[in-house]
Amino acid sequence: MRRLFSRLSDRAVNLEPGDIYPDRLAPIIRHGEGEGWDLVKARWGMPSPPQFHSKSGRDSGVTNIRNVASPHWRRWLGPEHRCLVPVDRFSEPGADKRPAWFAPVDGAPMFFAGIETRGWTSIRKIKDGETVDDLFGFLTCAPNAEVGAIHPKAMPVILRTPGEWEAWMYAPWEIARTLQRPLPDGALQQVGP
Repeated sequence: MRRLFSRLSDRAVNLEPGDIYPDRLAPIIRHGEGEGWDLVKARWGMPSPPQFHSKSGRDSGVTNIRNVASPHWRRWLGPEHRCLVPVDRFSEPGADKRPAWFAPVDGAPMFFAGIETRGWTSIRKIKDGETVDDLFGFLTCAPNAEVGAIHPKAMPVILRTPGEWEAWMYAPWEIARTLQRPLPDGALQQVGP
């Protein structure tokens, strides 16, 4: 990460290998102090719209965000809430509900276009009661050919170049929203678990 991002702060956490699942901690790169970026861990799942909370007040969170025109999401679309989610592969469920894994054909770095909020109070699990967490989710879009063959509904918005990373982290929404599009066909390959 330090080779990719000169502005990464010294407070960066170490990343251990492994798969990430909803409602668990995962690494994100977010705005830090001044012009720096911090590599931190946050809980995967942005706050749900209130109408989707359970009767007990439990909010299981939203992992993937597609409808950025929703008033619920607009408050988090500014640069101050944008983050990069580092991944080397990702999965989508197939028709048999088993995960199909995808990675870049060229092996180059990739990041999901994420949004984050800090210090959010909610009930994620009844047994834990109310907790205060830093949360994140990421944008989705229509799938490209490789992902669409397995999961025709959507795929994560994937950013591959330094120009895309910078635009996502700093550009006004009118520019950043143009990044909510699938990778070109042929950019991903299906890989083993």
